[in-house]
This record gives sequence, C-alpha cells and structure tokens, in this order.
Amino acid sequence: MPFTSRLRDLLDRCGAPASARAHCDLPCGVYDPAQARIEAQSVKAIMEKYHASSDPDFKVRANVIKEERCELVKHHLWVLWTDYFKPEHLAAHPALHDLFWKATKSAGEAKKTNDVAVADRLLNEIDGIAEIFWATKK
Repeated sequence: MPFTSRLRDLLDRCGAPASARAHCDLPCGVYDPAQARIEAQSVKAIMEKYHASSDPDFKVRANVIKEERCELVKHHLWVLWTDYFKPEHLAAHPALHDLFWKATKSAGEAKKTNDVAVADRLLNEIDGIAEIFWATKK
C-alpha cells in the first residue's frame, strides 16, 4: 500500500481532526523581539571593535560577521511582523508599521557602515517594537 494511502487510512480511523485557534502561527510564547535586539547589540559591538582595531584582516572579518548579524536582525524582525503581529495590533498601534519599516531599513544601513549611531538608532527602533509587542501580550 502506498504511503499516502496508508496515511489517509490512518487519518480516517482517527476521526475528524480537532480544531485549534491561535492568533499567531504557534501558541504564544515563541516570539520575542529580544532575538532581534541581541543581534543588533552584536552589530553595535562589532562596529566598536572595528573602530578599535588597526588590523586590516580583523576589519574584513568584522564586516563579514556584522553583515551576517544585520541579516539576522532583519530575519527576526520580519518573523515578528509577518507571523506574530495581526491587523488588530496595527489598528491599536498605528506607529507599528513605520517602526518596522525604519528598523529593517536601519538594519540594512548598518550592513553598509560602521557608524555606531546607526546601530544605536536600530536598537532604539527595536525597543519601540518591543514596547508595542509587550503591550499586545497583556
């Protein structure tokens, strides 16, 4: 018997599936803006170490790692934006869209620069997102 037939047979014997409802992809507790913040803190620390070094090889490695961390910041932000936040959150917090726009743009800008002010701005934008995130968890 082919696998799909065996699976269908097994599901038929189990009865109707129970329905579940969650406002996000998984039950709450798996999403946290802290993941994006940790990566953004790494970006800032790398920038600071870059400026403190005179070793050109170190600076090249630092830039490669910083760019990877910036991509992780963007990844974690997009997961929050696309999987956790819902239309009712945006309705209650109209600044949310702009905060995500600015934060992901700042993460992209941080890839291209070693200006610590960009990293500080990114951290502030993530903090703004986190404030709204925790307000929605109440």
